[in-house]
Amino acid sequence: MKTALICGISGQDGALLAHLLLRKGYRVVGGARDAQVASFANLRRLGILDRVTTLSLSLTDFRSVIQALIKVRPDEIYNLSGQTSVGLSFEQPVETLESISIATLNLLESIRIISQDVRLYNASSSECFGNSGSHPADENKLFHPRSPYGVAKAAAHWQVANYREAYNLFCCSGILFNHESPLRPERFVTRKIISAVANIARGSTEALELGNLDVIRDWGWAPEYVEAMWLMLQQEQAEDYVICTGRSVSLKEFVKLSFAAAGLDWEAHIRVNNEFYRASDIAESRGAPTKALHQLGWKANVEVEGVIQRMLLAEQGVDLEQVLWG
Repeated sequence: MKTALICGISGQDGALLAHLLLRKGYRVVGGARDAQVASFANLRRLGILDRVTTLSLSLTDFRSVIQALIKVRPDEIYNLSGQTSVGLSFEQPVETLESISIATLNLLESIRIISQDVRLYNASSSECFGNSGSHPADENKLFHPRSPYGVAKAAAHWQVANYREAYNLFCCSGILFNHESPLRPERFVTRKIISAVANIARGSTEALELGNLDVIRDWGWAPEYVEAMWLMLQQEQAEDYVICTGRSVSLKEFVKLSFAAAGLDWEAHIRVNNEFYRASDIAESRGAPTKALHQLGWKANVEVEGVIQRMLLAEQGVDLEQVLWG
């Protein structure tokens, strides 16, 4: 039985990955800053909390990381922790850098010191690329991040590449584009939109306030993306991969599709609020998942319409397991 340590198990990706690995017969250990008081709400929602071993782990504390690796002795480590909001990173740039970049460095150095047999997956991000324009970004595109979050992810990405080349560690980064599910917190714009649509469909008179509707993103289905994470660690060689659907639409189109799915006119319920505009933002984000298809055999099957449909079903009370994997 393989042992997987998931750093950031309480988040959307961590919980979905834990579910996947348990189905594959792994012993799953999940780290949280204070496991004794953490709610692990997503693990509870998936009905797997009692099948996961949890431990207190602070990735910004080198001693804590070393102790965890000695105790758990994982075969695979999935680094999904850190501050996850691009918008919040403008307000908390230091916390964002420390929780992503310093945390990743602590993991890499701990692995180097204790054991080189561990395989590490690092959650990189399409935010590293910045504006892609009309040309989809692949693994060779230069980084030009436009947020503190993107800067932190880019630093962590190159740390992983450096340790792979300098110390021959099996460590890789998944450059994931936006991926959603009902496990997303409502502060994320997609969940905010879907929740508002569901409320309005039930008779609410609320107005949905959003920022720049012209930004273009590639939105995929998170349960499919965690499969790609696992596949990266099953390869003979550690490499980095872009993970996305290959299709991007504007936020305005996402809003239109969401309201249309509930039989509503989006223009009657939307209000643009300049307070939600970011200091600097990515106008257009497009990705090319060709390498993942050819080398991992991975392809996104759910595109933006399917993401919206599934998230609306969850808001309407349809069984979560059916929504996620049905």
